[in-house]
Amino acid sequence: MMKRLLLLAASLLLLAACQVEGEADAEPTPVPTVDMMAIRDQMQLRHQATIPEEYAGLVNPVSATEEVLADGEDIYATYCTVCHGETGMGEGAAGQTLNPVAAPVAQTSQMLGDDYLFWRVSEGGAMEPFNSGMIAWKGILDEQARWDVLNYVQALGAGTVTPGQHMGGATFDPEVEAQNQADMLATAVSQAVITQEEADTFAAAHTIVDARMMELRRQGGSSAGMDDLMADILAELVEADSLTQAQADTFLSVHDRLGEAGLMQ
Repeated sequence: MMKRLLLLAASLLLLAACQVEGEADAEPTPVPTVDMMAIRDQMQLRHQATIPEEYAGLVNPVSATEEVLADGEDIYATYCTVCHGETGMGEGAAGQTLNPVAAPVAQTSQMLGDDYLFWRVSEGGAMEPFNSGMIAWKGILDEQARWDVLNYVQALGAGTVTPGQHMGGATFDPEVEAQNQADMLATAVSQAVITQEEADTFAAAHTIVDARMMELRRQGGSSAGMDDLMADILAELVEADSLTQAQADTFLSVHDRLGEAGLMQ
């Protein structure tokens, strides 16, 4: 009975969230052309938003154990999949009807700090500069549940978990992810954000960094924030001769420029 009530409540909340942009017209309306540059500009603006003092500097206190990831998956399936999709790339049917569309949280969770992510989940999107239909989940999920679902989303983005089949959607596909990265780097080169040599260095280093980050997540994560964690991983890889210092410096520089250009979504 409790589970049925929970699912009913979740459905009602999700319907409310998806209707923030207004009631749908009885007649189907044409789908507008997507302005990718505008979307990237919006993403850049959101990711550079100032984190409120009460959230700034927060570090996830919950280790990504199997139990935590299982709980996070259940929460994600119940509340998040309908908009953000099984893969966390924003492909959920309801999320595609919103303006702005649901964010690719699996991807952005790899680039943004715990404090930013916890703030966004807690407070939702009804504020500048986000203006999205996302609910303020702090009124529905307790602190533990919010950290659990963030652990799952981060693991989803890192590829350390495979999406369930709760509400449809594609499963994680490393080849697709690799192609997405290649497309992003090609766009960055064409826009003169980075050089082709830098793109090649970034791609090679990313594979090594990603493997180490996945290993850390399997071991229960780290108490460091995302920026500190990245710095620690790069220093460790340089010390182990897995990367040269020049490769590590290029990786960080390209990573920052891709974010500033709004190409990392």
